[in-house]
Amino acid sequence: MVNHIHPTAIIGDGVTLGDDVTIGPGAVVLGPAVVQDGCWIGPGCVIGTPPEITDATHNRAWEGDLAHHGVHLGEGVTVRELTTIQQGSRRPTSIGAGSWVLSRVYIAHDCEIGPHATLSAGVSLGGHTRIGDGVNVGMNAVVHQWRVVGPGAMVGMGSVVSRDVPPFAKAFGSPARLHGVNAVGMSRAGYSETSAQALETAYERSCAPVAVPDELRSAFDWWADSRPERPMVAAVSACS
Repeated sequence: MVNHIHPTAIIGDGVTLGDDVTIGPGAVVLGPAVVQDGCWIGPGCVIGTPPEITDATHNRAWEGDLAHHGVHLGEGVTVRELTTIQQGSRRPTSIGAGSWVLSRVYIAHDCEIGPHATLSAGVSLGGHTRIGDGVNVGMNAVVHQWRVVGPGAMVGMGSVVSRDVPPFAKAFGSPARLHGVNAVGMSRAGYSETSAQALETAYERSCAPVAVPDELRSAFDWWADSRPERPMVAAVSACS
């Protein structure tokens, strides 16, 4: 398929584009970067600038001076106007397939965003943030660096996330607090009411579930592998 690149867009060295990619007026994509099939990048976006780390090299990628670990946009990612995404310092800054990144979003270095996530307008993610599959982050929310937001979670608009949000949770406020289960999101994703209730019972006590339902196992395995350092929920041992 043909790509649709506006003549005022800047595509730097080391950028690999898939098929049917759209890049709007004035957008800048700097390498190293991979933009997979069907991605849509809006006007004025800036993708692939150096990490905002004081001792990191501030290279001139637009002159072919490539450094750092790149940006990876999965298949069918939408990045709306005026969004900025930094290069990774230790790993590629990555956005999973089918995710929506709305206008004026800031994604710092080394962030990992799972597939089918939604970052609403004005969201800011600090460096090394991990966002799980299907997460929804509300408008103008801010996520502190190194934080983890588990799969299926919902973060309310304007929230300040300074602790790690467990899978399928609702969190909002400044600072964000745990407010039960994202039951609507779980239902839309096809999870059972029984599983939602099991999480609700645990989250009412700000605890991790004693027994994770089988259909949620992969989400909680991802959460454990992410090693959340400041979780909103206590370990099972502390709740029993």
